[in-house]
Amino acid sequence: MIKLSISVKSVLRKLGADIKNARLRRRITMKIQSERAGISRITLSKIEKGDSGVSIGAYTSVLYAMGMEDKIKNLLDLSTDVIGQYLADEQLPKRVRYSKK
Repeated sequence: MIKLSISVKSVLRKLGADIKNARLRRRITMKIQSERAGISRITLSKIEKGDSGVSIGAYTSVLYAMGMEDKIKNLLDLSTDVIGQYLADEQLPKRVRYSKK
């Protein structure tokens, strides 16, 4: 099993709590939410606790069942990857020469 940093564990706990709060705001029971997502109630409980052993597919299924799959779909969209864009820009050539062939 992967040893997770405190920061990663914290992020997962927040994600789980946010998923739980979204479900509660929608007044959806755990039973109904787990059925809609195609997972067990136990797995949903683990997700809402931020369990790192649950697959990303299960997390995504829960978000999809609430109509929030776009939150994970655009997670690492190229347009929001500022560091990646900066690194790519650093490798641009200083000038372009045409070869005479």
